[in-house]
Amino acid sequence: MEFISVVLPIYNEEAAIGDDLDLIKRTMDATGCPYEIIVVNDGSTDRTVEIVSSRPWVTLLHHTHNRGTGAARTTGVKAAQGNLILMTDGDGTYPNQDMPKMLEYLQHCDMVIGARKEEKGTLKWLRSSAKWFIRKLASYLTATRIPDLNSGMRGFKRDIALKYLNILPTTHSWVSTVTIAFLSDGYEVAFMPIDYYPRKGKSSFHPLRDTYNYLTLVVRAVTYFNPLRVFLPLSLFLFAVGGIKLIRDLIVYRFHVPTGTVLVLVTAVQIGVMGLLADLIVRKSTPR
Repeated sequence: MEFISVVLPIYNEEAAIGDDLDLIKRTMDATGCPYEIIVVNDGSTDRTVEIVSSRPWVTLLHHTHNRGTGAARTTGVKAAQGNLILMTDGDGTYPNQDMPKMLEYLQHCDMVIGARKEEKGTLKWLRSSAKWFIRKLASYLTATRIPDLNSGMRGFKRDIALKYLNILPTTHSWVSTVTIAFLSDGYEVAFMPIDYYPRKGKSSFHPLRDTYNYLTLVVRAVTYFNPLRVFLPLSLFLFAVGGIKLIRDLIVYRFHVPTGTVLVLVTAVQIGVMGLLADLIVRKSTPR
């Protein structure tokens, strides 16, 4: 049996962390697999550390100040002893009793993501619409249907994730970026439907700031792994605009082509060439 590492990044989760840890222990004990539970305290100021410390079977790591949930996830991955990592949050929102199902998925894929059936977070209308748009954008850019891009409950192979730690953000966008990384590099990613419960305690998610971070990081991550998915559509769009304008100018100005039309077409060529060069660099520098 493979050794399993269960990683939880936490920040001020006194309302839920105790119950979550007890449930995870019961669940993992029932599997019969050797495992460890790693909790990364990201500078909590409430009773979180006291509650976790009362459970001696937990490995507790500390950040001296709040560095972000992404940074806590990275710390947990680095400290993990197992090559199979199960990651969840300590806020009571995820069905941690489903971890054995995730282990079954990992027998046939490189990452399994708990795809939430319904959004239950604060400001549901804003979060749902923003996540829908970002998820659709990521699905297009990675050429993959993604039912849930930023679920905090997932399992993956540590040796693959280690390759991306230097580019993963310290914020909530960590989970989105690692998902795009696996998909863009052709690793097998599966989605497992899960329930999603109302959060216990106060969320550290900032709707406007974190939505903006998600959006920019999706584009940045795909540009890093598959630049043609970004550059080529833009180049073709400018070619289409420039071509239509060129035909119009030839008719209206009797074969005289204004400078603006030439600039649009030249820009289209430059963007296309940049995309090809970026794609060549990615293909040569990324081990497959």
